[in-house]
Amino acid sequence: MGLSKDKIRLNVGGRIFETTSTTLANAGRGSYFGALFDENWNLSLPNDDQKEEKEDLFIDRNPDCFAVLLDLLRTGDLNIPPSISERLLHKEAMFYGLINHLRTAKWGPFDGNRLHLSRSVTGIAPGDGTAIRAGPDGGCCVAHGSVVHVFDWMLEEHPTINLDYQRVNDVGWVDSGNIVLSACERLGRGDGGMGLFSSSSGDLRYKFQVSHDNQVKSYSAGALSFSPDSKIFTSCKGRSNEYGIGVWDQVSGKQVDFFYESPGWSLGDADKLQWLNGKNCLLVATLFPRKDNCYISLLDFRDKNMVWSWSDIGSPAMVDEKRVRDAIAMEESNSICVVNEFEDLGFIDLRMDGGGSSVRWSSRSRLMKSKMPDEPCYPKLALHEGQLFSSMNDSISVFCGSDWVLTSRLKRSYGGSICDFSIGGDRLFALHSEENVFDVWETLPPPII
Repeated sequence: MGLSKDKIRLNVGGRIFETTSTTLANAGRGSYFGALFDENWNLSLPNDDQKEEKEDLFIDRNPDCFAVLLDLLRTGDLNIPPSISERLLHKEAMFYGLINHLRTAKWGPFDGNRLHLSRSVTGIAPGDGTAIRAGPDGGCCVAHGSVVHVFDWMLEEHPTINLDYQRVNDVGWVDSGNIVLSACERLGRGDGGMGLFSSSSGDLRYKFQVSHDNQVKSYSAGALSFSPDSKIFTSCKGRSNEYGIGVWDQVSGKQVDFFYESPGWSLGDADKLQWLNGKNCLLVATLFPRKDNCYISLLDFRDKNMVWSWSDIGSPAMVDEKRVRDAIAMEESNSICVVNEFEDLGFIDLRMDGGGSSVRWSSRSRLMKSKMPDEPCYPKLALHEGQLFSSMNDSISVFCGSDWVLTSRLKRSYGGSICDFSIGGDRLFALHSEENVFDVWETLPPPII
């Protein structure tokens, strides 16, 4: 880059700052200061070439916060004086387009083995939690019954989304400004389905309709998933046995495909959907106890083909310790990881035909069987940057390496069992069932040597 190293004077809120164009360029092209550079990264101040004597660039913002942010651009370190509130600093960082710089300096790269409990948020809503989903910018949303609470990355709550007694089945982020909700249909009302909502105002922006035989039908929407090419997937149950997986375009909101459930299989009741980029397929898992049997399949929408499937139908009489409670595809190892009620992990080889492939169980948590709480929550799985996470009762285990060795366990002192957790925006959010609280886990930045 042809960066000029000329010294620059800035007047921020009446206080003079001196820096260099190189330091300001550290803010990046999409920032307030990035707009001051030309395509070759030469500084080009407004009307600078028309003035014989250069004037200070005036910015009508808080000078105390600017001093912190300028030091961040110079050194990469974040030092916040006690006199400056984090909320004010965050808002100033948003103005300058430096929010990602601030987050990176405050949190280190996500590492499940270095997470620490940074905060707990209590008293969201009555009743058991349905789901928690991490947002792309470090915020989250929490579904309780028919209500969804949305938080930004400062954990300030936005207006609540209320579906008027329609139970929310799942929730997901399209981007930092938009959330998709799936909900149950209410008999006689013709509502339910899936809608796009503003994360900042809670307003409904679009309702996704499903059509069968060129007729719009009411339906209940379940598990959600998203693909990089702006597709939304959800499991669907209609009144006239229109069971299957619906597909919509995120931009237009129009239905673009529907994979119908075949007799003897289960798609419309799916507990989990996961898009696999490498295989260009969708994992669909319907698990016990939603159904008496477990059904896991990979769907290729290009030719409407179920390319792989596995079920425990026909297996010897099942006992609880062998029931699959959650599943997640692991593309790098060509396998699907499953977990049972006691956090024993199992693996199914995707290279073998599902009908002839058995679960290879690894008994990691036999001691937990004598310590089950009165109202346990079923385990959940997540895979993030080569680390495997599994919730069990009131803790989350972290597994690493090719053999998935247990390396750490996240646990807090109250809140009851974890009913759901989610990873995103360099944070892990864990939702507890008994005390209606969610925890925020963050990775501390590495120590300065």
